[in-house]
Amino acid sequence: MADALNGAILQRDGKTYAVITRTPGGIISPEHLERVAAVARKYRVPTLKITSGQRIALVGVPPENLPGIFGDLGQDADRAGGPCLHYVQACPGTETCKYGNQDSLGLALSAEARFRDRVFPAKLKMGISGCPRCCGESHTRDIGIMGAVRGWTVIFGGNSGTRPRIGDIIAKNLSGDEALDLVQRLLEYYRGHAKRKERTARFMERIGMDTLRSELLSLIPYIPLEKVN
Repeated sequence: MADALNGAILQRDGKTYAVITRTPGGIISPEHLERVAAVARKYRVPTLKITSGQRIALVGVPPENLPGIFGDLGQDADRAGGPCLHYVQACPGTETCKYGNQDSLGLALSAEARFRDRVFPAKLKMGISGCPRCCGESHTRDIGIMGAVRGWTVIFGGNSGTRPRIGDIIAKNLSGDEALDLVQRLLEYYRGHAKRKERTARFMERIGMDTLRSELLSLIPYIPLEKVN
């Protein structure tokens, strides 16, 4: 049972659990929906909930049903409950939205594939928006990427929890490859200098932008020096 509980979330009643499905960028196929619906019917799951991270939660599962649910969901089940990337949420971007400046869905899928299996000091959430309207909640995620006409803006250290924080704008007008490279550099720096269980918001409050500029940003070739001095 210990393996089955790995990734399930204990609920308020102290007896039942929630199982979360992984839906990168909030994109769901008909097959995914049918699989989730079949599992919910088979195990009589009382509640299905769309989460703030654009995932589906099967809520109210007794522990004896967890092995079967995880087995039936297979790769669709999200066991990411520890200090790792929990999700990448994204708006429709240029795929369908008339306001989209950049392909937020494409970048979200790339970010998910690149960072999903890495371990960090604390849990990590990403929000990717195709325009400054910021429907991907980029300013209040650990990593935010926001599209503008001239390219991507990378934001770091946001949080929407009990101590909310607007993230720091790190760089603007980046290509998609530059944005993902910058995110990787930020996360490597964070992983090397953060305390255990220290979210990026608290990390930035502790070290400050001046330290980040001098120790990391000044060494990145595609960020103009005048932007980091």
